[in-house]
Amino acid sequence: MTKKAPAKAKPALKPKDYKSHTKPTWCPGCGDFGVLASLFQAMSRLKLDPANTLVVSGIGCSSRLPFFVKTYGFQTAHGRVLPVAIGAKIANPDLTVIAVGGDGDGFSIGGGHLAHAVRRNPDITYVVMDNNVYGLTKGQTSPTSPLGFKTKSTPYGSSDTPINPMAWVLASGVSFAARGFSGNPKYLTDLIVQGIQHPGMAFIQTMSPCPTFYNTFDLWRPKLEELPDSHDPGELMQAMAQAFRDDAIPVGVLYNQVRPTLQSHTRVTNHSLKASAHDFDPCALLESYRYLHTPAGGRARPCRLLDCPS
Repeated sequence: MTKKAPAKAKPALKPKDYKSHTKPTWCPGCGDFGVLASLFQAMSRLKLDPANTLVVSGIGCSSRLPFFVKTYGFQTAHGRVLPVAIGAKIANPDLTVIAVGGDGDGFSIGGGHLAHAVRRNPDITYVVMDNNVYGLTKGQTSPTSPLGFKTKSTPYGSSDTPINPMAWVLASGVSFAARGFSGNPKYLTDLIVQGIQHPGMAFIQTMSPCPTFYNTFDLWRPKLEELPDSHDPGELMQAMAQAFRDDAIPVGVLYNQVRPTLQSHTRVTNHSLKASAHDFDPCALLESYRYLHTPAGGRARPCRLLDCPS
């Protein structure tokens, strides 16, 4: 009896192998190019299987990203990236799910989802490309625009205090929080790798300048500062202190704490439901429903849905 030859191992994919045939349509100099390059590098380093990877986005310039990656992709409605990403992970726990979007999509239209997503701790990675402006709609004030910022929507200067995304997610109970800069793709790659490897929700705020409507390259570069070696990512108060700094923009892993994920809870729930399935009588449930909706003195119609006895 001849033995079958062992299956050949698949060759490791290079960053370029994750590129789709669709070329990015961002403006020249857009910071999102650096984020995309970092994502390719991270996926290659982790040897992610494109057939087992999903990239989900909302609406905006940065939300075009799934079109440029050779994996499964899903562009959702404006601000709905997290519900769809979490739903996909629940439906297929073995899937690597990466959610992407911008500051408007994530902190304004989708802001109501963010706090509840991080406290549920689904095993997904959320990369937010923050440029402090709405770029796709041609330059309006976003939730992270500075006070006094003049745009087409705020010609006399914004009177709204900008959101502090890092403090927001930390206060909501995120288990992994990091900040990077699109102008340093090598460092950003390391953060994305750590985020994907983290068991739970990883939030990565990426400072990604928009050279067309709010060019912050020169404004941000002098303030970018890597976290010191003395920083303990396991200490929430240290992370909070870094998040509230006005003198610098700290980059690195601000917080990293392993705790039970949404998937661990849903596995227990699903097991409990399966264990009690034999005790569930759908006919009895339908009978009760028919009784409640039958007028006094009337006669309930026989159940035809499950072939229950009349």
